[in-house]
Amino acid sequence: MISGSLVALATPMHQDGSLDWEGLEKLVKYHLDSGTDGIVAVGTTGESATLDPQEHCDVIKKVVDLVEGKISVVAGTGANSTQEAIDLTREAAKMGANACLLVVPYYNKPTQEGLYQHYKKIAETVEIDQILYNVPGRTACDMSNETVARLAGIENIVGIKDATGNLERGRELISMVGSQIAVYSGDDATALELILMGAKGNISVTANVAARQMAEICRLGLAGEREQAKAIDSQIAQLHSALFLEANPIPVKWALAEMGMIKPGIRLPLTELAAQFHEPLREAMKASGILS
Repeated sequence: MISGSLVALATPMHQDGSLDWEGLEKLVKYHLDSGTDGIVAVGTTGESATLDPQEHCDVIKKVVDLVEGKISVVAGTGANSTQEAIDLTREAAKMGANACLLVVPYYNKPTQEGLYQHYKKIAETVEIDQILYNVPGRTACDMSNETVARLAGIENIVGIKDATGNLERGRELISMVGSQIAVYSGDDATALELILMGAKGNISVTANVAARQMAEICRLGLAGEREQAKAIDSQIAQLHSALFLEANPIPVKWALAEMGMIKPGIRLPLTELAAQFHEPLREAMKASGILS
């Protein structure tokens, strides 16, 4: 079972929007050196919505090759078309990903039965381990805990990323499916509390810029070391909110550029971080010990 701190990796780009392979190599090395437990390639933070299918697959393959089996690679392969999700998941399996992360279909608002059939079809078609991903704030579709419980009985559905940020709902979810599949937080601000309730880790935006701290928070949380974990989490708490001053991944890509990790490239319709947010994010980075 994959556990601990899994970074929802940003996809580096040049200012003309083309992919920056040198930047990607630098980011992967940073996470290998910082104790990150797994990399999620081409999820929401990786700008999956604006990568074409070939680029999508190329980024996954590059991350798998760079990691060299040292940590887990989870490929973002969700789509609002079941067949497209199957195609991407099949390709990720061929490229050597350890698992796939499949976001709830967005925009077309399927029913709970539609969600069940969507995920069941993908799981039955492609043998790779699959992690469900519920983020209603982005998809305009909310997968109920009951639907997750139905899907938890399918052998290669092994986890769910719960990005609702609702701890009571998360507690209920863990009680319902925690003995069958792994529950991961997808909300940095509440991740530690969910881990202390029984979640197996955090698929994190904050880990992009505070990799070592997030890895340690998850390690301590999984060990039940509440106070030590909280002490570190409080040091980077400002980041959890500052990295959402504008839509993700706008702030995190700006922060990585500020750290000298990547170039300041992002694809339309996303734009670079608005000037009025530069100083608040910079201050959060300084408070977290990322910038001096």
